[in-house]
Amino acid sequence: MSAKPNAGFVNEASRQILAGGSAGLVEICLMHPLDVVKTRFQIQRCATDPNSYKSLGDSFRMIFRTEGLFGFYKGILPPILAETPKRAVKFFTFEQYKNLLGYVSLSPALTFAIAGLGSGLTEAIVVNPFEVVKVGLQANRNTFKEQPSTMSYARHIIKKEGLGLQGLNKGFTATLGRHGVFNMVYFGFYFNVKNIVPVNKDPTLEFLRKFGIGLLSGTIASVINIPFDVAKSRIQGPQPVPGEIKYRTCFKTMATVYQEEGISALYKGLLPKIMRLGPGGAVMLLVYEYTYSWLQENW
Repeated sequence: MSAKPNAGFVNEASRQILAGGSAGLVEICLMHPLDVVKTRFQIQRCATDPNSYKSLGDSFRMIFRTEGLFGFYKGILPPILAETPKRAVKFFTFEQYKNLLGYVSLSPALTFAIAGLGSGLTEAIVVNPFEVVKVGLQANRNTFKEQPSTMSYARHIIKKEGLGLQGLNKGFTATLGRHGVFNMVYFGFYFNVKNIVPVNKDPTLEFLRKFGIGLLSGTIASVINIPFDVAKSRIQGPQPVPGEIKYRTCFKTMATVYQEEGISALYKGLLPKIMRLGPGGAVMLLVYEYTYSWLQENW
């Protein structure tokens, strides 16, 4: 008798994992150039830096002129390798935490937010080593052909700094904050607002309804969590003085950035981040929902 419930759970989990992985892969392939631009803005420290970008348009022009088209796809292999399991973990754990919280007397609004927080913290554990490699590759301003490969750069980090919190897992607490806060707002806002805004019978208008809510979810979550993102980029990226570690811990890094550069520095890269995770967030949710529905009907 217990085989059927177990088989049902495995099938349901498989659908959630496949749909989540598909959502992540589609989103990263579409939106990675904006992630490169965002990281470059976050690691530049002052306007007097000769390598600093003056505006979003300037960054696109400079990267294309000096690094070529492939410069926008630097560091894409780590997120591609991580994105499928990462988003699979994101959506699968969200569904599982949501089910577990069903046994507790919480309002639906709080359930969605807490399940999102749990999924973000879990996702951060999976993705952090890939983020360390990705940020290092994105910070490299050499041409695409001149930069090290993903595997050689990962081996370099492990050999030089190890696997711990100063090596392949540096910036771990900032990554926990970035993903935990983002998913809490992202899932909490999306599912609560989606339940309030009436469903539209017209398929096109229904698609636009979901896309619009997803766009707002990704945008609001990006605005709220970006200080964690800046701290993460500073910790995982190149330090101001080679051989001297200035940025070590999440909140201390935020405090240092605020004291030396002002509060606006904690929001560096916000525009490309919103341009990526606003529509990207909507794409992920829609790909997940439509893929999951298709898998339910056909598997």
